[in-house]
Amino acid sequence: MPKIHLLSPRLANQIAAGEVVERPASVIKELLENSIDSGASRIEIDVESGGVKLMRVRDNGCGIGEEDLPLALSRHATSKIEQLDDLEAVATLGFRGEALASISSVARLAIATNDQDRGPGWKAEAEGRDMAVNLAPVAHPRGTTVEVRDLFFNTPARRKFLRTETTEYKRIDEVLRKLSLSHFDIDFTLRNNGKVVHQFRAAGTQLEQERRVAAICGPAFMENAIYVDMEAAGLRLWGWVGLPTFSRSQADLQHFFVNGRSIRDKLVTHAVRQAYQDVMYHGRHPAFVLYLELNPADVDVNVHPTKHEVRFRDSRTVHDFLFRSLHRCVADIRPGDSNQAGDSEPTETPLPAVDRSPVTQASISFSEKSPGPNRVAEQMAVYGDLHVPETSISPSPLAQTDETLPPLGYAIAQLKGIYILAENAAGLVLVDMHAAHERITYERMKQAFDAEGLMSQPLLVPKTLAVSQAEADTAEEQSAVFESLGFQLQRAGPESLLVRQVPALLRDADVEPLVRDVLSDLVSHGNSDRIREHLNEIMANMACHCSVRANRKLSIAEMNALLRDMEATERSGQCNHGRPTWTQMSLGELDKLFLRGR
Repeated sequence: MPKIHLLSPRLANQIAAGEVVERPASVIKELLENSIDSGASRIEIDVESGGVKLMRVRDNGCGIGEEDLPLALSRHATSKIEQLDDLEAVATLGFRGEALASISSVARLAIATNDQDRGPGWKAEAEGRDMAVNLAPVAHPRGTTVEVRDLFFNTPARRKFLRTETTEYKRIDEVLRKLSLSHFDIDFTLRNNGKVVHQFRAAGTQLEQERRVAAICGPAFMENAIYVDMEAAGLRLWGWVGLPTFSRSQADLQHFFVNGRSIRDKLVTHAVRQAYQDVMYHGRHPAFVLYLELNPADVDVNVHPTKHEVRFRDSRTVHDFLFRSLHRCVADIRPGDSNQAGDSEPTETPLPAVDRSPVTQASISFSEKSPGPNRVAEQMAVYGDLHVPETSISPSPLAQTDETLPPLGYAIAQLKGIYILAENAAGLVLVDMHAAHERITYERMKQAFDAEGLMSQPLLVPKTLAVSQAEADTAEEQSAVFESLGFQLQRAGPESLLVRQVPALLRDADVEPLVRDVLSDLVSHGNSDRIREHLNEIMANMACHCSVRANRKLSIAEMNALLRDMEATERSGQCNHGRPTWTQMSLGELDKLFLRGR
């Protein structure tokens, strides 16, 4: 057995650098976080050769004093925490005091800084085996400039694992985009090989913030996003969530920040997925830029070396708050909602009251407030004899009340017994009548189900489940939760359970995997939506069979009633399977299609 000995400071720092400095983007992230923590309002980044040759970060922050500069390059030296209590409520992005020491152990590092508005600054360089810090005066304005050259010059094995220059630069660009999204009050400038690539100006108003988000995430996202701002139980969630129709094939447009820190968390992902479950097509992913603010003492950021993961002290409260907020936001999206630049909330057109009586295929019951036959006749008179001189046609109600038209307008025809054609203020609306009626029926079934409560049915022969002791303990501890879900479980032994009662709608389902999944959710997330998902799936299938079928001829009054019910129904933009129920073709798009005005 070799003798135990102390590692040299340089080797210890190089080992630590393996966790902190993975690639050039890691260096940029650490330097930018230091600049942000210094209170900078302007940060400039210069990159050459994908960051391998040069990375330079300039800021106008508070700077570093002459006496602190040598210590700044030492490991475990920081100005951000002093004692354990500070670590339990970290309010800064950086706090471990490892970044500069780790970077200087695998690259040539130079820092020029000044903590005064007048007088000379100081420059520190660290290089060599003993990592000695050389200090010298230098002309520098208030703030700090950090230069990192020749990354991994002394660890060629690490350098071999780097990708191409283009790939490494893209990773740096992604780091800057995330930090630009989380700190709207800072000017960011990025130059790659001497060429300015990004200039993100400080954004104070919501309109300016939306412009920055559009510049980073694309204008299409902002055109299809709703602003959300909700507070409860000491938590605040704000930002932008994409409409269900603006889904992605990959989870590549999902940005979530906790107290200004970009994170990836399974709890957050689960809550968002649950909120979109009823409206997202299979295999698609929602898009969002969301910010969660809470007391720093309620979240542990010292979980992972890269600080991409956090641990919430009350994870169940956070999960429930995220789910309820986003679920309500998605449910409130109605036809006609739009995210106008500068608006703090999505606009919503007042809608008429609707009849919530049950809907069946044999007798379609639409809103009683829909236009009557006389008014429909007036509307349809506009599309009568096109050869009648214009002066002899009665004034069009559509033209007269263009600004007060309902979001989906009024029906004008039915196409192939499948689609409803309607005219609204923007142009032409196409509605898949079966998909739309399916959603209306489904939502009414859920409302009726919630009003009546969860009906349970005892099993004639109780079902025995063999489980682990931990699962049996969880079932016993969470018996009230299972009862609220319509189940009655009884412990029959150290590793066995008896299922004596199940929800009435699930009497024909295989309850064993369902109970096991619920137990797993209770252990992981503190709650479970498995039962409700199963019930919703059954009701969705029932709604599909009860909805109006293709080739069913509808009168104009019935079509208009369906449009009004869509406007009043939650999640009516998608059917039960996540497919869109309607689409809009503006007058401009129609003019472009027919080359009008050219």
